[in-house]
Amino acid sequence: MLTHRIANIGLFVLLAVALLVHNLWLTLPWWVFLLLPVPYVGALVWGACNVGSGFYVPVICAADTQEKKIAITFDDGPLEAYTPVILDILRQEQAPAAFFCIGDRIGGREALLRRIDAEGHVIGNHSFSHHFWFDMFGPAKMLTELQQMDTTVENVTGKRPRLFRPPYGVTNPNLAKAISRGGYTPIGWNIRSLDTVAKDKEELLARIKKGIRPGAVLLMHDSMEVTAQVLPELLQHLKKEGYTIERIDKLLNIPAYA
Repeated sequence: MLTHRIANIGLFVLLAVALLVHNLWLTLPWWVFLLLPVPYVGALVWGACNVGSGFYVPVICAADTQEKKIAITFDDGPLEAYTPVILDILRQEQAPAAFFCIGDRIGGREALLRRIDAEGHVIGNHSFSHHFWFDMFGPAKMLTELQQMDTTVENVTGKRPRLFRPPYGVTNPNLAKAISRGGYTPIGWNIRSLDTVAKDKEELLARIKKGIRPGAVLLMHDSMEVTAQVLPELLQHLKKEGYTIERIDKLLNIPAYA
């Protein structure tokens, strides 16, 4: 597996070989040295944007099982518009889920967060602000954000989240340090519904169906109307195909709270 450490070693070896060749055998043009870091930079970008790559930090994206079990997760709530609708559907279908919440959306919606917890769903950490520049924060500021989110949830529910989903699904060395220092378990996905850009529920459902497999973790958003529209049909499809919908901590066999 390609990791940040291996990429660093690879770049060092490549530059060392180039300098050795340049000094001992033949003079290399200057542009060769400019081109050498290009694959390295490409690897850094790929690792940052691919949550399942494990490039900067290992992220759990699925369960290693052949049993027909799947976990459903929702990001970006709680919000009045669609979170209650989604909770109603989940309760009707007796389907547990995980809600990776944004901390600054909890204020004024404490009853909604308590409902998520009371109805048996997991509450995860999706940062406090989900700031556009979150990925540019230093590790200390990132950790402060995550801990602020934890405290907000704990003050409302009495539970302190341990599961963390990176905003935008982006990882980097600073986030890896924050995760390590805070003792979090980073959670990704292996089915990205793209419900935030879906044009209609049929398109969304078709995309999700293509990715369904044993042990899958499905990413959706409780901030989207189309997600609420497609959820009943999706849950019925999963049950028809013989899938059990597991709470993510049970599926992955990890603790949800500290």
